[in-house]
Amino acid sequence: MMNADFALAPLFRHSVGFDRINDLFDSALRADQGNGFPPYDIVREADDQYRIVMAVAGFGRDALTIVARDNQLTVTGKQPATGPEDGRVWLHRGIARRNFERSFRLADHVQVEGAALNDGLLEIQLRRVVPDAQRPREIEIAQ
Repeated sequence: MMNADFALAPLFRHSVGFDRINDLFDSALRADQGNGFPPYDIVREADDQYRIVMAVAGFGRDALTIVARDNQLTVTGKQPATGPEDGRVWLHRGIARRNFERSFRLADHVQVEGAALNDGLLEIQLRRVVPDAQRPREIEIAQ
């Protein structure tokens, strides 16, 4: 009998574009990265379209870097160093502006289509593009 507290959400955290559950188990067995900052969502918008949405309040376009290489998507946020010389006196700092690096393992043939930063949310559009040679095809049976 399955435990009622069992959740499949960790299986989907760092893999985008996988249709086979076996591929997800591999990434789920690895520990979740860091402390969960920044929070993010992974959305499947259509059969071959995905979107990663990251909450990056306090980060501008110049403080964010997105790199896709070898089925790995890495998003890095680096804030410029601030100190007493900036003239600010913080009475309360509730918005986390710490540096981060978050990586996602992409399935084969998943490509980054673009990214946008709107209202403190970084949205990265992904698309799975399977080459014609690797698509399933029906084989005619000879008579």
